[in-house]
Amino acid sequence: MKAIRIHEFGGPEVMKIEEVERPLAQPDEILVKMYASGVNPADYVVRQGGNEILKPFLKLPLGLGLDGAGEIAEIGSEVIGFKKGDKVYGIPNFLSGTYAEFIAAKANQFAIMPNNVSFNEAGAIPSCALMAWNGMDLGQVGAGQRVLIHGAAGGIGSLALQFAKAKGAYVIGAASKSNFEFLRQLGADEVIDYNDENFAGLLHHIDVVFDASPVFNEDARMMMAGALKEHGRFVSVQLPYPFSEAILEKLGNKHAEAKMIRRQLDVAPSLTDIAKLIEEGKVRIVISKVYPMEKAAEAHVELESKHVRGKIVLEIRKEDGKYEAD
Repeated sequence: MKAIRIHEFGGPEVMKIEEVERPLAQPDEILVKMYASGVNPADYVVRQGGNEILKPFLKLPLGLGLDGAGEIAEIGSEVIGFKKGDKVYGIPNFLSGTYAEFIAAKANQFAIMPNNVSFNEAGAIPSCALMAWNGMDLGQVGAGQRVLIHGAAGGIGSLALQFAKAKGAYVIGAASKSNFEFLRQLGADEVIDYNDENFAGLLHHIDVVFDASPVFNEDARMMMAGALKEHGRFVSVQLPYPFSEAILEKLGNKHAEAKMIRRQLDVAPSLTDIAKLIEEGKVRIVISKVYPMEKAAEAHVELESKHVRGKIVLEIRKEDGKYEAD
């Protein structure tokens, strides 16, 4: 089978399509015939050699890809709740990668994908959706609360915005001006420009801050912390950048909480709940661009611009089942 592997760390050019042995499903695993893989910022972080969290785990050669969608080709002897041919979406075993024609993964990391989306759309969902879902849970987002989503136009932020709206929150989306109308279409009640010099002055009485931006900015964090109400919650996806003492002091003065998204989640139940929202029409998937598998390098170049709206997807094979490498 074909899979993208790296044998050295570096730029997009280190990714190579290779012929590798098809994996076997262990008793608690499923073998998934992959149709689509999401392309996430962590993919290029791994490709470059990792951050302080990932570096100790990176052993070459390795595959890339944090999530995807496909069809179950085989089921391990201990797996229940799935059958061969089920259309599923989820996340791979740690650092095994989804840029491949087949993957073997723990069955509890996958769920039946929404019945009203394509494989490409489903492949774009899991990783970002799980972080956004986790963020809404940690932030205890509920009806009537004022929720600020920073980086609201990105893969995580665009889903967090919709999840918060589904929970009945009043949502303020922070993004560049070019994304204002896009955020309104997703349901944002207010939109603000995070490049505005008066960014801090535009924020007030916030119950929950969810920082979904791929770019770390201590000044922006400080301003958002200042906008939180008493007993507010500040949740961040930026695991490599812990909250500074200054931020923690500012939050502590108003009895507010600082939280980082969890690394371990109950994946299958969360993906099942997310699928229901998508099937009910409360959440839609935004795809910036679909690249064929052999153009993964171009996908990474675009993603590294950090100005992608929604998600980029690698199409592993067409939905008619044929892999195309044109």
